[in-house]
Amino acid sequence: MAYKGAGWNGVEKERCKAILRLAAAYWLAVFVSTSVFWGIAGTDPVESAPGKLASIAFASLLTIGMTILLKHTLSGPLWRQATVAFVLSLVAAPLSAGADYLIYIVCAYPEPAPFDMKEFTYSTVSSMALFFGWCCLSLVLSYSLALAEGERRMAALREEALTAQMRALAYQVNPHFLFNTLNAMAGLIEEGANAHARGMVLKLSAFLRKTLTLDPTQDIPLKEELALQSDYLAVESTRFSDRMTVSFSVDEGMNDIRVPPLILQPIFENAVKYGVGATRGAVEIALRAERLGGALVISVENDAPQAEAGEMPAGMGIGLRNVADRIATRFSGAASLSSGYIRPGRFGVRLLLPLDRS
Repeated sequence: MAYKGAGWNGVEKERCKAILRLAAAYWLAVFVSTSVFWGIAGTDPVESAPGKLASIAFASLLTIGMTILLKHTLSGPLWRQATVAFVLSLVAAPLSAGADYLIYIVCAYPEPAPFDMKEFTYSTVSSMALFFGWCCLSLVLSYSLALAEGERRMAALREEALTAQMRALAYQVNPHFLFNTLNAMAGLIEEGANAHARGMVLKLSAFLRKTLTLDPTQDIPLKEELALQSDYLAVESTRFSDRMTVSFSVDEGMNDIRVPPLILQPIFENAVKYGVGATRGAVEIALRAERLGGALVISVENDAPQAEAGEMPAGMGIGLRNVADRIATRFSGAASLSSGYIRPGRFGVRLLLPLDRS
């Protein structure tokens, strides 16, 4: 699976850059601290600088080699990494101490000087502490980078899963609507209402041309969503134009608030199917969009056959669950949907969407 940005090579490149930056900071700190301590002890830091720089350059080369070897232990247990770090420090320390001795004989003492085992031992122990400290730092950095990369990949996976879920939920809308419309067309044809059926086909074609180009993961302004629903209701009006009245009321400033595309369609489908389609009388479908605190509230009400408060016709809940799932996925629990009979003969759905999308 491909991820945006770095692949394994990119990750390795970033790791190498981070290791080099840490090494530069580490050995700069060693240089500055030793210069200060030597100055306190009476050694001129300027005169001793060339020797220290040469010694640190050699130690830096050793740390690069140690880091490369340590890299191969990252997938192993912690005790193995600690053991390898200790052994590498044990090997590198006398090499560094030997280099120090040779460098300071040349740089600080032009005349040959006798080998001092005590000084060599002190230098070895000091170097071992520095190298082991470096090993620990490089391992911590490697773990930190690996953890950050793992979190980045998990975030990418979560984003992909979220996108796939939103697409799947959105794509449930069109087939549902399409089946209902085709059934209605078949009914008109059987009744001999060919002109009405033809008009319905043309309106359906116009509606699908718009909706099939939508990206379910990209929100659209409320005014565009309402325009789409007007197109949908125009298709349905071919069957129910004499009994169905629709009204939209949108508060000022709410038209440009972005909402998930086709989020209202299952609600209007229910209003048509269980309201207009379930009664022989006139049915009003009314939408109101308003601001309530930090939220956009969209209410859709429609006349429906008499029912006791709290009851819902079988099948109506499928579309509403789809809407609830979509807004829960899109807004991470900050949105809500409520529905039910406001009073006998009047059904309502209320969507609450956050205005703050940060």
